[in-house]
Amino acid sequence: MKPVALLLSVLLTAVPLAAVAERADRDKPTHIEADNLVHDDLKQVSVFTGRAVLTKGTLVLRGARIEIREDDQGYQHGLVLPESGRRAFFRQKREGVNEYLEAEGQRIEYDGQLDRVTILDQAEVRRFRGAVLADQMNGQRIVYENLTDVFTIDGQRPGTVSSGGRVRATLVPKERAPEPGGSR
Repeated sequence: MKPVALLLSVLLTAVPLAAVAERADRDKPTHIEADNLVHDDLKQVSVFTGRAVLTKGTLVLRGARIEIREDDQGYQHGLVLPESGRRAFFRQKREGVNEYLEAEGQRIEYDGQLDRVTILDQAEVRRFRGAVLADQMNGQRIVYENLTDVFTIDGQRPGTVSSGGRVRATLVPKERAPEPGGSR
């Protein structure tokens, strides 16, 4: 792992950036709207194209193409690709708090077995506390491990040694509870 990605990974582990996604979402039905659908029952693959929007509880995915595949164990794997000139979109509420995570990138991949979301190319993750933007991170590749609440952000495109790819993060501290006696 590159030093910057390692440092940020350690920092984000120490700062509770994201808690578990809304647990109730797992039991909600999946709704998808799109202009077209091609479903291959034999391969268990559905491809939705044309302004595709997937909702499952508080989870929202948007893109020009959403591909969902179910493996032999019943886990779902997804891919979201954007419309030309835009980025694919992900949003989900955090468990037990009034916070939402949003992510955008040229490609969003979801692995249901590992409960992992990967945002690629022009990747950005934002955390909102209520309606207020709190934290914002950018890189070429952002991986969110939902089971362990760990983000890994890499400024370089995987497999390249190019210079200039940087991770950028703005982390806003949570408001502290007022101390007894009214002073901070």
